[in-house]
This record gives sequence, C-alpha cells and structure tokens, in this order.
Amino acid sequence: MKPSSSNQIPLTSICESAPLPGNGKFHVKLIEGFYQNLRRLTSWPLLALFFTLAWVRINGQPLIMFDFDAHRIFLFGTELSWYDLPALAGIMICGASLLFFMAVGWGRVWCGFACPQSIWTWLFIRIEDLIEGRAAKRSRSDQQSLNSQRLFRRVIKHSLWLILSFITAITFCGYFTPIDQLIQDLLHFDLSLFGLSWIIIMSLLTYANAGLVREKVCLHMCPYSRFQGVMFDEKTYTVAYNPARGEPRQHLRGQEENAGDCVDCGICVQVCPTGIDIRNGLQAACIDCAACIDACDSVMVKLGKKTGLIDFYSEQALSTSNLIESQKDKTRSLLRPRLLGYLSICIATAWGVTYTLQNKTELIIEIARDRASLYQVTEGLICNHYHLELEAFTSRIKQISVAITAPSSSIPLQLIGPNHLNLIDQSTTTLYKVCAPNHMLPAKTDITFMLTSDSFSASKNSTFLAPR
Repeated sequence: MKPSSSNQIPLTSICESAPLPGNGKFHVKLIEGFYQNLRRLTSWPLLALFFTLAWVRINGQPLIMFDFDAHRIFLFGTELSWYDLPALAGIMICGASLLFFMAVGWGRVWCGFACPQSIWTWLFIRIEDLIEGRAAKRSRSDQQSLNSQRLFRRVIKHSLWLILSFITAITFCGYFTPIDQLIQDLLHFDLSLFGLSWIIIMSLLTYANAGLVREKVCLHMCPYSRFQGVMFDEKTYTVAYNPARGEPRQHLRGQEENAGDCVDCGICVQVCPTGIDIRNGLQAACIDCAACIDACDSVMVKLGKKTGLIDFYSEQALSTSNLIESQKDKTRSLLRPRLLGYLSICIATAWGVTYTLQNKTELIIEIARDRASLYQVTEGLICNHYHLELEAFTSRIKQISVAITAPSSSIPLQLIGPNHLNLIDQSTTTLYKVCAPNHMLPAKTDITFMLTSDSFSASKNSTFLAPR
C-alpha cells in the first residue's frame, strides 16, 4: 500500500555554502582612509619597537632578552630567574584576557590592527605594489606570458621579501642572544649551527607566512578565527555591511527606483586582505582590518551619499529599525557581564604580576652537604663540609657576607672559608667547612647560613651531623 503524501518527510532544498576564500590567487588593492591611517598609527610603532628594543641596553644589560645560557630573563630593567616564570605566565594570562575583552567588544581588531601576521603581510603587499605595480596591473600581468621585464621585477620582489625576512629573523633571535654578538659572528662566519638554523627557519617562516600563504594563515592556521564565534555576541561590534540600506544593489549606470546605496562596484572585495565579500555577512576569515570601510566610504563620498554603508556594527544594531539610536547605545553596551568579567581578570592578573615582580627572587641560595663523608673528626673537632652556590639576579648585590648560627648559643660553631663573596659574575660556588668541639653534640643540629649585604639579607637552613 502506497503511503499517503501527508506522512512523507518534506523535501528541503539546501544551498551549498560558498567556498572558503583564499583558495585562488588574488591581488589586494591598497586603499587610503581613516582606519588605514589608524592601523598605521598602531602597526608602525610596534614595528619600530620590535626592531629597536633588541639593541637597547640599560646599565649594560639588555632591555628584553630570554637568555637561556645564563638562565636569566631581562624584562624592562628587571632581571628574572627561571623561578619567576609564573610572572611570565601571569603576563600571558593578562594579555589573553585583554584580547578576549577586545574580541567581545570589538571583534578581531587585534588581528586587523596589531597582529604580526597582518603587519608583515601588509609590508609584503606594499613591496609587491611598489615593484610590480597596483593590483589591477598585477592581475593583468598574471594573465600574460612571463617576459624578461616581469621576470626581473618578480626576482626583485622576492629578493626584497627575503631580505626583510632575514632582518626579521635576526631581530627575533636577538631577543634570545645578544644581537650585536650574533651579527658579529654572522659576519665572521663564526655562528654556531644552532644559531644559523634558527635564523634560516625564522627567515623561511616569515617569507612563507607573509609572502606566499598570507590569508591562509588567518583562515586555516590561526586558532583565533575558529573560536571567535564563541567570543562574539549580539552586541559585539565588528566590520559589517548594512543590508537594510544597501539592498537591493544597483549599478553605477542606470539608476533603479527603490534601489539601495550599494552600487556593486566590488571595491570592498578588492581591498580585503583575505579575499572575502563582507556583504555576505560575518565570516571566519574577516580580520576586522576595516579596509572595506575606507574603500566603501570613498565610493559613497564620490556618489554624494552618506558614509557608513560598511562600518563597525553589532548584530543588535543592524536588527534595530532605528540604527542611529542604536549606535548611541555603544557606551551602554560595554557594561556587559562578559566584558566586565574579562576586564576584571585582566586587572587582577596585572596586579598579581606587579606584586610578583616587586617580590621577585634576587638571590638563589643552594647549600649541599659534601657527599663524600657525613663528618670528619680531627683534633677534637667535628667538621662538616658544605658547597654554597649563589646566583644573583640583580645588579645591586655585588658583595655578600657569610656567617653561621646555631639555635643554641651553647654550641660554638666555627665557619672556615671566605667571610665575603664577590658576585660580580653573578654566580659563584664556594666550599665551606663548619666545625664544632666534640663534646656531647647531638647527632643532628639545625644550623643557618646568614647572607647579608648593604641592602639585602637572606638565610638558608641546613644540618650539622655528629657521631652519636
């Protein structure tokens, strides 16, 4: 018996989603405007700091360096030990919470305005634009056969990319080893295989990321593009197209009645560094660089129309009939539990990092008993041998005094060894001998090594052993 049509599952047509952007080669058109100037005001100082901070010294010490050989971290005049790594973890948590705060409030503005991947990509695009011409010219050249002139320009472009990648790699390695010594060893062909390998690897990674794959890093490799949908809500302001104003689209020629303001010129797609069409809605590849805003605004100005067809909008603002009144509620929309929560975590972590740095480890004291023998009995004295290892993480401790005390004054202890230690090299290991008269000593006595200087004092406990 044939089932009735009322019991059948209805057919539903499912439209396939658009392919991910960046699967084909495209050329980014450079544009000028407010947000591009704002991006330069953000990115150029960051570039200047990256390339200069590796050279800055304070009292002979690097401003920022992760010195693995010396087991030290130099951070803006503060010298940290590996025991202070929780402070670095706190800095990372503080930065992550600040990033989440920005993401919930204004989308991926970090990606568009301050991310190293984006900054170096724009640098490489500008080099490409300078050598091979503007985007339209480069696109036409790709359709033609390669001649000697275009081959020469292409070689120059890739050479400049490699030079910039090489300079970037050397600067990056300069934050882990003294950059002046690194360059000197490189010029004299005396660089270690390990250091040379890192320079080559970082150069190739920079060249590939910013020159060859570009937007594919943002779309396929960056984890932030994957979980940004979890961070956003209906009040998050991101780069968005206003379909209520722009649709239905019209063309520059032939004005249509009841048409929207969008003239379908496609310039918003041409300037996008990830190759998406912002008019299709929020997409994972959008990095909120606002290049499409500047491009669209320039077209609206030429057409004598109001700017803001593409702007920073929230989902709630676009769904509101009175967009102007909704835009006035930006300040109110910042007072949200998620935003305040991330901001509170950032502030609390920053306070914890500040407290940790103010109480950081300045001197590491290690006392190890001589393993060759528990004690020695000579001329009525019982002696124990100790290895005292000191490592200073501040330049203000130059010399330190060493003394020994016992819990009871009835036990006279004698410290045999230097009374003062110089810490010019910031680390030293010294052999000490502690002796006491051999009369009714307990088998185990707690003793304390006292270390003092003009502005520092510390102590370290150990034990003194005697025969029963």
